[in-house]
Amino acid sequence: MLLLGIDLGTSSIKVSVVDASTQECLASAKYPDTESPIDVPAPGWAEQDPAMWWDHVCAAIQRVHAQKAYDPGAIGAIGIAYQMHGLVILDKAGAVLRPSIIWCDSRAVETGNAALEAIGRGRALNHLLNSPGNFTASKLGWVKNNEPAVYARVDKAMLPGDYIAYRMTGEATTSISALSEGIFWDFKEDRLSEDVFRYFGFDTRLIPEVRPVFAEHGRLSKDVARLLGLTPGVPVTYKAGDQPNNALSLNVLKPGEVAATAGTSGVIYGVTDQLLVDVASRVNTFAHVNYLPDVKRLGVLLCINGTGILNRWVREQVGAGLSYEAINREAASVPVGSEGVRILPFGNGAERMLGNRIPGAQIQGLDLNKHTRAHLFRASQEGIAFAFRYGLDILRENGMSPSRIRAGMANLFLSEVFTDAFVEITGVPVDLYRNDGSVGAALGAGIGAGAFATEAEAFSHTVPVKQVKPTGARAYEQAYKEWLALLEPQVVV
Repeated sequence: MLLLGIDLGTSSIKVSVVDASTQECLASAKYPDTESPIDVPAPGWAEQDPAMWWDHVCAAIQRVHAQKAYDPGAIGAIGIAYQMHGLVILDKAGAVLRPSIIWCDSRAVETGNAALEAIGRGRALNHLLNSPGNFTASKLGWVKNNEPAVYARVDKAMLPGDYIAYRMTGEATTSISALSEGIFWDFKEDRLSEDVFRYFGFDTRLIPEVRPVFAEHGRLSKDVARLLGLTPGVPVTYKAGDQPNNALSLNVLKPGEVAATAGTSGVIYGVTDQLLVDVASRVNTFAHVNYLPDVKRLGVLLCINGTGILNRWVREQVGAGLSYEAINREAASVPVGSEGVRILPFGNGAERMLGNRIPGAQIQGLDLNKHTRAHLFRASQEGIAFAFRYGLDILRENGMSPSRIRAGMANLFLSEVFTDAFVEITGVPVDLYRNDGSVGAALGAGIGAGAFATEAEAFSHTVPVKQVKPTGARAYEQAYKEWLALLEPQVVV
């Protein structure tokens, strides 16, 4: 059986086709070639058009077919990974009512804070494991409060991956994992949260049918199959948010195992069997892909909004025309510590680990007679690594101290400067794998379709291609202290 995996990212759509028998990726494609736009109707807002996602999914699938590396008729299951925490609302005819309010949109912070106070901090944290914060439920609450005419027409509210599956199959479904990332789920009661639905005045009929992550979420309709060059009736057998999916793709499924990513946003994601709560809701706990009411598997997620987006911004503004590989080479020409240049990467909306504050991206220590663009390249990557250290210290406060971290050899982990800075400043070895979200989604589809006897079997060929260990050198520590001194006065929690 061949498996099709779709990774709905913020910047692009990537698809891969994987042979279930060998776990080999036969072909991959991305669309578009340039990064997808994020609309900013007001400061702190961030929206994307779900119709754009669908068009890009279709284009990416056609592009991977064009490689002629496999028989599209042999694809037997589809998996979907998607950008987390977004809100897509549909009317009774299945039409999208407004652009999606995506993960890095900050407009619902106060809406979520009001819900937290009304529900009660202790009860919310004990039952939801999070503040309603800036998550999907609060975004839906914002629409209800500020766009009542739109809200009155809502028939279904869903996450981005739920929408792509709906376009493929005509069936609206979701999962406990998806509902937990939206802060709709009560972990104590293992059901939709009565507190959240009562406070916001939501009707539970807005929520699609709840199915397991690894389960059938509908079958490809004839019209869509014809459009995509696939067989009608192929099932969608897996849907998960990008960070749980990234963990799955790295075979991070057991308590104590930890994954990291450094794409548009940066994430450390650790698995636990405890209902872990950070009292300040700086890190967040969601149902992992293998969560079951009687076998608790939860993902504790540290998210840094301003990560690869800073690297991209610096490339566009001062490195126009350079590839990321060239930027990495220039960054490596500058000594550790960037000769005094310090950069805060927090310019992409409210940062949860900073108490939903928006300190903005900042540059300090720039000497116009000394520093070059190479210093900015290195200081950006060091600043991102320092943000990971700051967040990892929060995870350690909450009892999660990883001995190893697994990451895909992609995005910022392709840079030796960033990878070395990450390993040295955190003190944690990193195992790097050749994987990506679309391959993980394909393997997830295989698990859901029964192509593998166990979850572990789906990753029996998964081995690291590189292992990076800290050397014990202290060169980064002084730079980190100076970076921290720049940050802390603005984010005292």
